[in-house]
Amino acid sequence: MLVVIEADKRYAFIAYCASAVLVFIMAEPEAKMLYIMFFGYYPIIKSTFEGLKSRILEYVLKFIVFNTAVVAAYLLMTAVFQIPIGDMGEFGKYTSIILLVAANLVFPIYDIAVSRMAQFYIVRVHPSVSRIFKGK
Repeated sequence: MLVVIEADKRYAFIAYCASAVLVFIMAEPEAKMLYIMFFGYYPIIKSTFEGLKSRILEYVLKFIVFNTAVVAAYLLMTAVFQIPIGDMGEFGKYTSIILLVAANLVFPIYDIAVSRMAQFYIVRVHPSVSRIFKGK
């Protein structure tokens, strides 16, 4: 989000690609999958969606991206990395559905938190950063 604020979406995407490579090299499989599949690029597209005139369309698109990323990450973790998700007996059959529903309930909180962090940055930190880069 900071690169979107300080530069633009193009530079933010380049920063995401660079950080995704580092995360892919260094992080745990679950963490790298979640970062690459959603958390790394979401602030970039979030700013695009929030530029839409329709709040309903904005949230529909956010939830589509979120659910697509979660399902894709789940499929990759279970198929490619063979991480055993759902091996909890009878409860294990429903684990994926329960986690997806829970994630959809928590996602709006995450979205609001990212917005508030961006607002905090713009109000409290950005003026100092601007002075540093302008040499004042």
